[in-house]
Amino acid sequence: MQKPFLLYQAGPFMIFVINEQNPQMRLIQKAVDVLQQGGVIIYPTDTVYAYGCDILDKRAIERIYWIKRIGRNKPLSFIFSQISEISAYVRNISDQAFKIMKKAFPGPYTLIFKATKLVPKIAITNQKTIGVRIPDNNIALELVRTLGRPIMSASVNTASGDYIVEPKDLEKVYRNEVDLVIDAGPKISEPSTVIDLSNGSPVIIREGKGEIFF
Repeated sequence: MQKPFLLYQAGPFMIFVINEQNPQMRLIQKAVDVLQQGGVIIYPTDTVYAYGCDILDKRAIERIYWIKRIGRNKPLSFIFSQISEISAYVRNISDQAFKIMKKAFPGPYTLIFKATKLVPKIAITNQKTIGVRIPDNNIALELVRTLGRPIMSASVNTASGDYIVEPKDLEKVYRNEVDLVIDAGPKISEPSTVIDLSNGSPVIIREGKGEIFF
């Protein structure tokens, strides 16, 4: 990737303090405006803070790959607000997978499925899969609802794999790389549990905050 992706920002850096229990919709709309303008934000989930961008903006997706210093073969996740939205983006949802989705969402789980043609090629792994999430977090859910489509997402962590969970540290480290940080207070440093459902039977890829229930 070229360095300009790192330097480009959609506008001046901003911080919004948003109430996680009762998000201020005026600020949610402003955050969505940043996404629609090609911006990259940092926002809270039910596990750690995450980068987010509009799934239709290729340049913004490339910025997330650059900021995380990862290759295109590394999966990013799609954030949805409800299960009914997921079927347009993934293939071969078995009865077992659907039952797992109903138990897992909303919650601290990332489920991996085969992607449909609706998913931008830049966001698909070599295995033609994507991760899907419905976090139990009102800010994340309102961002998706207001945008009207999924948000491309990736957890915020350092090169050594440590998660940055304090908003003041996010501001300090990423103010020159992202357009907006949504401050919802400190988060836990435990990522989501990842379950691969792309080949039918569930396979645990990573055990995180979400308990194994099958």
